Amino acid sequence: RLLRSLPSPLPVWNSHGDEVVELPRGFRQTGRTESAVAAAEDPQRDIYAVQFHPEVRHTAHGDEILANFIFDICQAAPDWTSQSFIERTIAEVRQTVGAGRALCALSGGVDSTVAATLVHRAIGDRLVCVFVNNGLLRQNEFPTVMASLRRLGLNITGVDASERFLAKLQDVTDPEQKRRIIGNEFIRVFEEEAARLGQVEYLVQGTLYPDVIESVSVRGPSATIKTHHNVGGLPEVMKMKLIEPLRDLFKDEVRRVGADLGLDPEILHRQPFPGPGLAVRILGEVTPERLELLRAADEIVFEEIRAAALYDSIWQSFAVLLPVRSVGVMGDQRTYGYTAALRAVHSEDAMTADWVRLPYEVLERISSRIVNEVRGITRVVYDITSKPPSTIEWE
Repeated sequence: RLLRSLPSPLPVWNSHGDEVVELPRGFRQTGRTESAVAAAEDPQRDIYAVQFHPEVRHTAHGDEILANFIFDICQAAPDWTSQSFIERTIAEVRQTVGAGRALCALSGGVDSTVAATLVHRAIGDRLVCVFVNNGLLRQNEFPTVMASLRRLGLNITGVDASERFLAKLQDVTDPEQKRRIIGNEFIRVFEEEAARLGQVEYLVQGTLYPDVIESVSVRGPSATIKTHHNVGGLPEVMKMKLIEPLRDLFKDEVRRVGADLGLDPEILHRQPFPGPGLAVRILGEVTPERLELLRAADEIVFEEIRAAALYDSIWQSFAVLLPVRSVGVMGDQRTYGYTAALRAVHSEDAMTADWVRLPYEVLERISSRIVNEVRGITRVVYDITSKPPSTIEWE
């Protein structure tokens, strides 16, 4: 039933190291690759299994496989709408918070902005939004984001905590440790703001389902891919209770909810930016010098992708600073500088991604501008790896 009415052969996306050696009693094989069982079912017990990823766009007819399971096998009704989600979430937040107050961790991205707007609709100005400058933001991002968020009518305050974040990250090179340090420090800043404001019982975050999947085992013995600062990077003891209204949604669903909330399309279609910021785009230790190099290179990537009218069609495009130095020549002088990597990917939900075939002339302009305008970077490379096997971010 699961693969009913689908063409054969069917291209699917495999990314695993396990294989089925022998099917359990009652199961029959319904699909296989050249070397392994790919699908099986036990109709008597209504158990259906696949050994590939039907949810990714690399699998042909993946949506039809999922539809067969949800609507035919499980007999679920297609009654989820973003509007019903908005109404239910507002009611749940009102019931949870009651007459209390909440603080929202805002980043200016679509996730936290949609979360803040939902909670604001529920409790009004009893929600206080805080945007933290952790010293790891992109060029001019703090004032730009503050201005855009104020236009939404939210009760917002900005906190410059850049020095304390950078102090905590001094001499740290392990990416997981970076993420945990940043997650812990964010919470401490929010708790201090809550104490300054008075009685604030709840912390609102724009956590999405992919963050949860990659950070913790949700429903089974899954591996931690990387710790997201707002999930696995949280401290064990917190003074505020979490509210995560988007925790079960993917990015495309969040954007649909945001559209129904009437948010500006510029906010809705802003490319994702990691919560730990540029700390996970600088391989190795984060220093003020390296941050300035990366900010300058990343701004060039942004400008050229925009100028080529590619920004809205790309999931993410950014620069990464590598701890690799190489020899270059500028004029008649020998140089010895860092290497910058360009990363641009297509994706629908961040669970999988494919590298973008950027036009050569765009790559040429980006490379030429970086090595000529960013003193300290002498080489530019382009990352042509998909997810999996790589993650979108380098750390």
